Amino acid sequence: MTGTIRTLLAALLACLVAASSLPAAAQDAGFDVDALNEGLAPPPDWLDRSTPQGTMESLQTAAGIGDWAAAAHLLDLTAVDPDEQTDAGAELAQGLFGVLERKVVIDWWDLPDRPDGALEPGDDDPAIALTPRSSIRLWTLDLGDRTVPIRLNRLQPPDGDPVWVFSAATVRNIPALRDLYQPSWVERSIPDPLRNDALWGLEYWELVALPLVLLMTGGAGWLLWRILGRIGSAMEGRGGGLVVAARAPLTLALVTLLLSTLAGSILVFSGRIDAVLSPLTAILFVVAALWLVVGLGDAILDRVISLDGMNYSKVDGDYEERRRTATRMVALRRAAIVVVALAGIGIVLNEVNVLRTLGVSLLASAGALTILIGFAARNVLANIMASLQIALNGSAKIGDKLLFQDRICTVERINFTFVQLLVWTGERLVVPVTEFVGEPFENWTMKEPGLTRIFTLKLAHTADAERLRAPYNEILDRLKSDGAEIGPDDGRGVHVTDHDVFGQDVLFKVPCTNPDTAWTLECTVREELLRAATRLGEEATPVFPDAQPAEAA
Repeated sequence: MTGTIRTLLAALLACLVAASSLPAAAQDAGFDVDALNEGLAPPPDWLDRSTPQGTMESLQTAAGIGDWAAAAHLLDLTAVDPDEQTDAGAELAQGLFGVLERKVVIDWWDLPDRPDGALEPGDDDPAIALTPRSSIRLWTLDLGDRTVPIRLNRLQPPDGDPVWVFSAATVRNIPALRDLYQPSWVERSIPDPLRNDALWGLEYWELVALPLVLLMTGGAGWLLWRILGRIGSAMEGRGGGLVVAARAPLTLALVTLLLSTLAGSILVFSGRIDAVLSPLTAILFVVAALWLVVGLGDAILDRVISLDGMNYSKVDGDYEERRRTATRMVALRRAAIVVVALAGIGIVLNEVNVLRTLGVSLLASAGALTILIGFAARNVLANIMASLQIALNGSAKIGDKLLFQDRICTVERINFTFVQLLVWTGERLVVPVTEFVGEPFENWTMKEPGLTRIFTLKLAHTADAERLRAPYNEILDRLKSDGAEIGPDDGRGVHVTDHDVFGQDVLFKVPCTNPDTAWTLECTVREELLRAATRLGEEATPVFPDAQPAEAA
């Protein structure tokens, strides 16, 4: 019985090993082909096609000695008639090398030097099972309205070892890529000495032309900036605000367009420069578009509503609706900015070639990247969500009168990350939105604008609070007849609320219909009531307690 079990386990293990080795062996062998470049002469002995890195090094060696016939063996010429492979292969190899030199940056670090094309883990990476590959994408190039990859495939001919060559699809695109990225008439007029290699794989003419291109684009941007500034000044009050708002983004768009045209059509720089300029121009175009949308949106918003909160501080029903509309429009602007920003980020990630060609796997790094961005921007995102929360729940609107942190304030602006408050003394208080939402505050205009201000006077035990009711009512009646915004009579009141060894606490209520003037009315009533109480104390029993400073302390 034990022998039978051992036999079954051994058979099962053999099956598992065989099953796991079959896919690996099939993948390790590459793509089977019936014939490979049968129209070419045998390859020279120095040509190494056993690894992806060997293929790229052989192409550079062949280009260095001008042996394009040998370089043709590095291409999959399946689509070329065998009788034409000798001449066509050399021409295609030369065209491919020209495209690679001008537009591609080879990442030798990530180019495997193994026959199976597997990437070996780094010193700091955990040991993992190596995955053989049969196809490797080196770069991605724009070809008209589409992008095409430059790819190496591992082919298994019927009579030899597997070899790494440029794929048939890449070979088919070589003529179109060569015509698209061929030297312009400006480059063809450059003297030969300037075409020699200088620094970092760049030619001398590139080291001279790049600063000139940047100066030309900067000068054009400065000129457009001045022109739009003059136009905006001349059109002040007649759409000049829109011109001023579009001034900076239009200048940035022009500079980016000139840079893209000069560096992409008139002077086609090499891959090392293009790998930086291409994503840079894509990012700048998105930034200019986002900036233009935000700037024009703000300019139009300022023409429709004024964001100065004092223009919305009146308390009638019409202004209450205006405050609500202004706050919602500002919230809509913030939401539009978020949408445009997310769309811009998506466009950049989709268009920037460098992210697809430098071996960066967006899918593999998405989790870590999301964590890093979320951690770095958690406060900003929290403030943005809190600002949208304020706009949706209406707890504070532009123009509302608040009592925040013992300060009487008017809401001037509700921005992405902060709330701008105008203190009654004229100072501007800038509060992070999360702090503003997380701290209780009084909104004096949230529902009804009317409110009651109260103040307390300390009177002597012998003072009669009833004697102050008459002057209190007289003060309110006189102020109301003088046009002060005093509330209804049922909001008035004089109450003894507390007492101690020094005297009694008498509370006075001041009903107000306008929160903008409530604090001023409270101060006025207190001042006149103190004056009236002093007169009463001089005429009869003292009203205020006779306490020494040390006792009061």
